[in-house]
Amino acid sequence: MFKKILALPTLLFVALLSCSSGDSGSDNTPDTTQLNVVINAEIVGTASQMPNGNGSGLVKFNISPNNATSYKVVFGDGETIETTTGIFTHTYSSSGTKTYEVEVTAFNGLKYFNSTKSIVVFVTTSEIWGDEFDADGAPNSSKWGYDLGAGGWGNNEPQYYTNRAENVIVQGGVLKIITKKESYLGSNYTSARLLTKGKFSFKYGKVEFRAKMPSGGGTWPALWMLGDNISTVGWPACGEIDIMEHLGNQLNKIYGTLHYPDHSGGSSDGSTTVISNATTEFHLYSVDWRADYIKFYVDNQLFKTFVNSASIPFNQNFFLIINCAIGGDFGGSIDPTFVSSIFEVDYVRVYN
Repeated sequence: MFKKILALPTLLFVALLSCSSGDSGSDNTPDTTQLNVVINAEIVGTASQMPNGNGSGLVKFNISPNNATSYKVVFGDGETIETTTGIFTHTYSSSGTKTYEVEVTAFNGLKYFNSTKSIVVFVTTSEIWGDEFDADGAPNSSKWGYDLGAGGWGNNEPQYYTNRAENVIVQGGVLKIITKKESYLGSNYTSARLLTKGKFSFKYGKVEFRAKMPSGGGTWPALWMLGDNISTVGWPACGEIDIMEHLGNQLNKIYGTLHYPDHSGGSSDGSTTVISNATTEFHLYSVDWRADYIKFYVDNQLFKTFVNSASIPFNQNFFLIINCAIGGDFGGSIDPTFVSSIFEVDYVRVYN
């Protein structure tokens, strides 16, 4: 009984002491700490004749004060970093002279402080990957792999994709994908589908294919790209950019299409243009893919502009695909007299 009576005044004393400390302590004292965040940006190679840099796209940043606990930096080109130092570099890769809004959020251990700065950077156009198909034989195995097999590939197509020379070969400076009517491992047609998955992928840039379409009702050649993360998120969450599709049943009509969640299959976002001599002459099929837009061209003539944004899956690495299907849901009915056709690609070039 005595111990309980003694404990009561002791607890009251501690409580009173705590209240007294809180009244004069930091818990109720307004935090007036301020950071005046300044973004210093040095565009490498700047000179009187090159006011926006030497074309390398390299920018040296020095954020002051540089003793904050952490920094989050949005570079304005779709790239973001989090760092504990205020001194770092960033290389812009989009070719041309472009304005970027750089935003820095600094954390000093108590509060977050923001600052923005506009910079204008010049980047020279350069090829970052390509294949000229100038060595006869099988396609370069360091650049291309294959999808093999049958099963319709999601579109009820009847062909079997192989890597045989009968279906895919480099000859006379061009890649040839040969679609044939033949009985092969349970399928009635064969063709080929090449892809750079696991060998090359990229984020943003310009892609050019110089190609001549195959002829014949039912043929369905395509030059396109898929998101690198397809194995983990599936389709259409990975995103799909169809740079060019042509149907033998719709001669000379060129499709440019994007597939992504809520806009895939029959609900995809696409446009078309009509050209001449698609199956008898080579034409240039290209896409200019940026953080803010995706533009589709044939022979450098723009026919579709798509507004890109961070909410859709076109801001990650993609790989390239070249194939020729036949028939199926999109290719349509196959000409009963069809025997074979050749889809020819002169080159593929990817620019920054």
